[in-house]
Amino acid sequence: MFVKSGEEMEKLYEKAKEGGYAFVASNVAEPNIMIGLVEGSERKNSDLVLQLSRSACEFAGNGDAVAGLEAMGKYIEEIAGNKEVGIFLNMDHLKDPDFIREAVETGLPSSVMIDASEESFEDNIEKSKKVVDICKDKDVLVEAELGRIKGTEDDVSSMESYYTKPEEAVDFVERTGCDLLAISIGTQHGVSKGTDLDLRMDIVEKVDRKLKESDLERPLVVHGSSGLTHEQMRKLSRKGVCKFNKDTRYQYEYARTAVEFYLEHEESILPPGKSGVSSEPFNEDGWSPNKDHFDPRVVSEKVRERVSKVIEKLNKVTGSQGKSLYI
Repeated sequence: MFVKSGEEMEKLYEKAKEGGYAFVASNVAEPNIMIGLVEGSERKNSDLVLQLSRSACEFAGNGDAVAGLEAMGKYIEEIAGNKEVGIFLNMDHLKDPDFIREAVETGLPSSVMIDASEESFEDNIEKSKKVVDICKDKDVLVEAELGRIKGTEDDVSSMESYYTKPEEAVDFVERTGCDLLAISIGTQHGVSKGTDLDLRMDIVEKVDRKLKESDLERPLVVHGSSGLTHEQMRKLSRKGVCKFNKDTRYQYEYARTAVEFYLEHEESILPPGKSGVSSEPFNEDGWSPNKDHFDPRVVSEKVRERVSKVIEKLNKVTGSQGKSLYI
C-alpha cells in the first residue's frame, strides 16, 4: 500500500530505532528501478522508503518537476496499491522552499529532505526551520542535514566533506525541529568503496547519545551509502542509524544488466560491421534484427529482477525484512 502519512512513517522509524535495524531509502531514477524495489521488498515483507530528487522529477516530467512528481507519485500509488507492505515516498536533497511547498501540496510525500548543509551553521538552521514551518500541520516529516557529504549524487555536489560535530547536533535539532537528522560520518555520494572510507562510527554514537540526553532523540540518516560494506551497515544500524540512502547502486545495476544482456545478444541487434543509425534496419541484406532481444520490455524485466534481488539482500542486511508494520 502507498502510505501518504508522516505520522505512519514516524512509527516506521521509531520501531526500527527501538529494534536496532534500519531501512534502505532507495532513489528512483526511472520506473523499472521502482518496480524492482517494490517487488523485492514485498517478497521480504519489508516496508519500503522510495525517494525522488528534484532532477528525477524533472526527468519524469520532461523538465517540469511538479508534473514529474505527480506522474511518478501516481504511478507508485498504482503499483503499490495491491501490496501488503507499506510503501512511503521521501523527497530527497531539496533546496528550493517553493518547490518543497509545491511537493507537499501534492499530498504524495510522507517526508521531505531539506539540504542546506553547504550553508553556514546558522543559515542551515534558518533554511531547515523554514521547511519545518512549511510542513507543519501537513503530516509530512522533515529530514535535515548537519555536516557535508563529499562527491556528486544527482544534482548535489561537494568537493569536500565535513564531519558532523556532535556538540552541534542538539542545538541544531532543538532550533530547527527537524524529525530526522542526516549526519556526515565519512561516506561519499556516487561511486565509493566502504573499505577505503575514513568512516567515523563514533560520531553516530556521540550524536545519538547527546540527543537522547537532551530528550531530543531522532532517527539518524546516512547519505552516500551505496559503497558501504554489509558489515558497516549492520554496525551503523545498531548504533542509531535508521535510514541509509542509496541511489548509485541501483543506477549501476541498471546499466550493468543492460550491458550484459545486449552484449550477449549483440548479433540480434547490430548489423554486422555497421554502427550508427540505419535508415532501413529491417532491410539489411542477409540480416534481420531479433525482436525477442531488442524489445525494451525484455531488458526492463531483467533490470526489475536484478534490482529486486539487490533490495532483498539489503533488507536482510539492515534487518528490516519480516518487520512490516502492516503484515
